[in-house]
Amino acid sequence: MSGFIWPWQLAEKGILGMNRRNVNYIGRYNPRHLFPTVDNKLKTKLLAQQAGIPTPELLATICHQHDVMNFASVLHQQSNGFVLKPANGSAGKGIVVITEQQDDVFLKASGSVVTLHDLQRHVSNTLSGLHSLGGRPDVALLEERIAVNDYLAQFAHEGLPDIRVIVCRGFPVMAMVRLPTRASDGKANLHQGAVGVGLDIATGIALNAVQFGKEITLHPDNGRCLASLRIPQWQSVLAVAARCHDLTGLGYLGVDLVLDDQKGPVLLELNARPGLAIQVANGVGLLHRLQRVDALSRHSLRMPVAERVACSQTWFAAYSSSPSKPELSVLVDAKSA
Repeated sequence: MSGFIWPWQLAEKGILGMNRRNVNYIGRYNPRHLFPTVDNKLKTKLLAQQAGIPTPELLATICHQHDVMNFASVLHQQSNGFVLKPANGSAGKGIVVITEQQDDVFLKASGSVVTLHDLQRHVSNTLSGLHSLGGRPDVALLEERIAVNDYLAQFAHEGLPDIRVIVCRGFPVMAMVRLPTRASDGKANLHQGAVGVGLDIATGIALNAVQFGKEITLHPDNGRCLASLRIPQWQSVLAVAARCHDLTGLGYLGVDLVLDDQKGPVLLELNARPGLAIQVANGVGLLHRLQRVDALSRHSLRMPVAERVACSQTWFAAYSSSPSKPELSVLVDAKSA
């Protein structure tokens, strides 16, 4: 029984478990009729554009199998690369990032090579629902490839780093940056091997870094010291994340952003069921922060975005509370707390 931790001990440390997340936050704050807005990346994009929040440019939408053979000409026009993704995908499934091309040969962000036929088959599988939530028939989106922010590019392997912010009732409560690696195939996905770096809500400075749930200090591919990372334009990142609550009506969501040197924070997608590994990346639990927001009056929820962000930065600055890090490693398997 050595090393075993009871659910009540996790809660005492502020660790949010899956059951509590589902009941107290997703079930309580996210009406189910609003889920389609964030589950479908195309709907999210259109909603964000209406609100003036930048998103990657949509180059094409492939809806039918008979369109699969005809979109090669669109691909060949994208000299700066492109991204293929399912509209209803999750956990990074089905996303292909192309950085270069020559005739019918395409180079992925990971450095591997695929052919036009490979991409056509991938899109066909996407339409069939291979990568979608519940395996339902889907739509494939062709988007511009966002240029990597020069500063953040130093901390990633080939792919595009993204920033995940957890927002509760309009208040940013926790954040991390996900750094692509060779193991993650150039994708910013923790399940596939990306590095997660927890960020101080007050400053955007790195706090703690993990890969596959284990703490690391250096990027596994380029050797960069992760403790030196600090996110540029941090106030703008938090402001966009907070606005996404007003945009969707969801009271508990994950906001995924990337940094563009020209546009600033660009919204990639929203998640009504954000995962729990962000706690491991930060070395601190979510529960105590969420409970502070739970206790707010309705009047407090009507604060402007800038005031909500300022409150979060005051309340959740680093080191205000920090459970011991070894116990956080059990988080991924914690089913109740």
